[in-house]
Amino acid sequence: APHFVSGHDPNPAQAAAVERIGASLGSFRPFLLHGITGSGKTEVYLRLIAQVLSRGMQALVLVPEIGLTPQLEERFRHAFPGTRIAVLHSALEDTARTHAWLDAARGDAPVVLGTRLAILAPLPKLGIVVVDEEHDASFKQQEGLRYSGRDAAVLRAKSAACPVVLGSATPSLETWFNSRAGRYELLRLPERAVPGSRLPAVHTVDLRI
Repeated sequence: APHFVSGHDPNPAQAAAVERIGASLGSFRPFLLHGITGSGKTEVYLRLIAQVLSRGMQALVLVPEIGLTPQLEERFRHAFPGTRIAVLHSALEDTARTHAWLDAARGDAPVVLGTRLAILAPLPKLGIVVVDEEHDASFKQQEGLRYSGRDAAVLRAKSAACPVVLGSATPSLETWFNSRAGRYELLRLPERAVPGSRLPAVHTVDLRI
């Protein structure tokens, strides 16, 4: 099984989310992981992906911005040393993108990490789809072939019979509606992952005065 290096022990909410989503591996089920900023959503993703990789399956992780890819890629490479990670986004040179695409298509890359275009990559052994910051407008392709990377991710998971995890501190109205309607299962991470850390105080200021 691929080696997994944990960032830290999960708190009860993280452990509950991993257990609940992990129990659905092998079948289609959409989840909204509603976690405040700093609640450790990435650690939940990594632990679930470790389970998927141990089954010999592939994980697809979508992020909204190219700028977010390097820091997440570094986190993934630290968590899964020795595991091939295919990175797909529009700023890559054609050769690098082609290699990543082929690694994904052959099943040689257990983890595929990218922006919305990665949802179109062929993955023969897809075991989980993660959409981080699912509310972000960057997931929508606005010119040419128009599509929503997030909605495509849900359809992709359905066709692959695997869970899809939509993570956000501020869910989109569509995703929130789907969770309220019972179509998506809502899981909450209500506190900061680092013990003792506190959210900043927030004050409402009346600017009309």
